[in-house]
Amino acid sequence: MTWYKVLVLVHVLSAILGLGPGFVMIYIVTRAKNMTELRHAYLIRNRLHIFVMVGGTLLLLTGLAMGTINTYLFGAKWYSASLILFLIALGFGPVVLSPRSRPIKALLKKHSGDNIPGEYYNLAKKLFFYERIENVLFLVIIFLMVLKPF
Repeated sequence: MTWYKVLVLVHVLSAILGLGPGFVMIYIVTRAKNMTELRHAYLIRNRLHIFVMVGGTLLLLTGLAMGTINTYLFGAKWYSASLILFLIALGFGPVVLSPRSRPIKALLKKHSGDNIPGEYYNLAKKLFFYERIENVLFLVIIFLMVLKPF
């Protein structure tokens, strides 16, 4: 097995490890019926986020390494588009998602009682809107990587 094939294997496994959990993170918390379940759902979500971060980092590193080995990739439009979209999606975390998740985390800490306050739904709706955009970006990246349309 060549070094390049090892990178491809790690890249594919990283996509499964990093992107897979990201697609279910909204679903996990939307099924909570009370604050106890919601807090637990966010705990699970935070644990899954570790896989997303590790997988995403490996995706970027292996993708760049493959481009370094086969420099023609940097001239391929599908590769460049994927890389640009990935960097945009990567920036979503600290720039878009983190500021919208902070109030939710604060609400989960301060709220007493087992009912989910209406304020949570407004905050979550805004957060999940941007998470869905990020998921679409990842789907487009996967499409580009598999089909290499241009």
